Amino acid sequence: MTVPSVPLSPRYRADALQKLSTQEVDVLVIGGGVTGAGIALDAATRGLSVGLVEARDFAAGTSSRSSKLIHGGLRYLEQLDFKLVREALKERGLLLTKLAPHLVRPVKFLVPLKHRVWERGYIGAGVMLYDTLGGARALPRHRHLGRRKAFEVAPSLAPDALIGAIQYYDAQVDDARHTMMVARTAAELGASILTRTRMTSLVREGDRITGVHVQDLETGVEFTVKARVVVGATGVWSDDLSKAAGIPAPFTVRASKGVHIVVPKEAIDLDTGLILRTEKSVLFVIPWANHWIVGTTDTPWDLSREHPAASKADVDYVLDHVNAVLRKPLSHDDIEGVYAGLRPLLAAKAAETTKLSREHAVANPIPGLVLIAGGKYTTYRVMAEDAVNVAAENIPGDVPRSRTDRLPILGGDGYQSLWRDRRSLGLPVERAEHLLQRYGTAIHDLLWLIQEQPELGEPIPGAPDYLKAEAVYAVTHEGALHLEDVLTRRTRISIEERDRGVTAAGEVAALIAPLLDWDDTKRQHEVDNYLSRVKAERAAQEEPDDTAANATRLSLAAALVPDGPSVLPTPQPTRESASARRAHRTW
Repeated sequence: MTVPSVPLSPRYRADALQKLSTQEVDVLVIGGGVTGAGIALDAATRGLSVGLVEARDFAAGTSSRSSKLIHGGLRYLEQLDFKLVREALKERGLLLTKLAPHLVRPVKFLVPLKHRVWERGYIGAGVMLYDTLGGARALPRHRHLGRRKAFEVAPSLAPDALIGAIQYYDAQVDDARHTMMVARTAAELGASILTRTRMTSLVREGDRITGVHVQDLETGVEFTVKARVVVGATGVWSDDLSKAAGIPAPFTVRASKGVHIVVPKEAIDLDTGLILRTEKSVLFVIPWANHWIVGTTDTPWDLSREHPAASKADVDYVLDHVNAVLRKPLSHDDIEGVYAGLRPLLAAKAAETTKLSREHAVANPIPGLVLIAGGKYTTYRVMAEDAVNVAAENIPGDVPRSRTDRLPILGGDGYQSLWRDRRSLGLPVERAEHLLQRYGTAIHDLLWLIQEQPELGEPIPGAPDYLKAEAVYAVTHEGALHLEDVLTRRTRISIEERDRGVTAAGEVAALIAPLLDWDDTKRQHEVDNYLSRVKAERAAQEEPDDTAANATRLSLAAALVPDGPSVLPTPQPTRESASARRAHRTW
């Protein structure tokens, strides 16, 4: 039996480099976040030839640092933004039931009520509307709880935290894995997907953009990609593409920083997530396997976009607001992980970023260049469809309509049946569920790896929730090129382990080194790089404000190899190690 997916292996990368450097594509996407990956998938489903280049890793920016929710945006109902909520709820329903049932799952939330009569009626009406708008029927209806019942599902709440509550359902996703799986699905349909390849400039012929100059950051090699249309999906870097084209920006994107903390499950005794009002927005307490994710902040950010830093003020803000309702307060000692991301918000006249709309905008400012910005994670597929619709106007001939609303993401087709039979997979049930909810039907790839090398079925030392096979698979199938890619995005070891993955780093590096042809010097360099990043992030989180945190993060990061050509020996892109070949043999 042949493995049914295209592995994003070192061999695939070499082939994609060769293809993009020698063949013109219909659509070239700049940016490997969820919107860019979605655009590549949408274009590929229409029969277009597609390339994608990303300077870092899939979801290395905003798309791995969200609240990890697939939701309609309950609070947008207060802004009477019914169109946005309806659209998002429709997408939530598609992801839950058809497109990514293996990656997107229901999660229930409790809304504490503090005022009698009017608040229950006001919020209850909003949640009832939330239950009935497009696609909402994919989840159970909300229910009203009295004070006693509310404390039964939320024992950790302080006695004065509520007088009653409303419980409703939304959905959650591992954003980084979902983005990567969307990109893999595009690759399966023929798209050439490349990470660690940076656009250095646009190619312009007369008044038309005809391609981009690119540098492979792994080798330093420069090449040109010719394209009928270039689509920029670069999030908070959107304005840079307008500058590169030498044109006024059709819209301006403002970065807003969101910070989340991760604490162990036992730190908060709840049988439900929480949504709490703050003076600026809302705060979520989100169940996350054996942990809770608590966040987020929402503050303007005009410092380093590549490495947004969480400060002590950010962490204290989150702790203060969640502790206001907890019987036993959380402390800094409870925190296992912290992450910060930048939301790309369309700039408007509003002075505060929290007032800006999450709706997206698409522009075709000059022939051959399409730009998209704004939006929210949940509606990435709609954003991608809109962007390709505009891109199609730059391509001769008839371009078919999008069909991504009917196409399951890799691992999703047949998932429900496999989930029902999960006890037959020959694994402990909890382990089988963990793998199914990360890989879906691609779990068979993992099982084959373990069958070939039984030691890969062992947990990773320092990160027992993950198997050694998952680290290997990240390189052989999921496009991971560096240790950080595995610890931070293919797995969540960097935020789920109290030591931020320090113990696991050496173990994982040893597993993946043969697959990437690393010698001992390169392997140790990868470990040192990762440990330095952890040190820099921890130090930044001790600083009192954004300016100090950013300066500390960057000063300590200066010791790292920058995002540019490697200064250490790199493998030849045309050959693949024996370990890698063995890891994707067919079965």
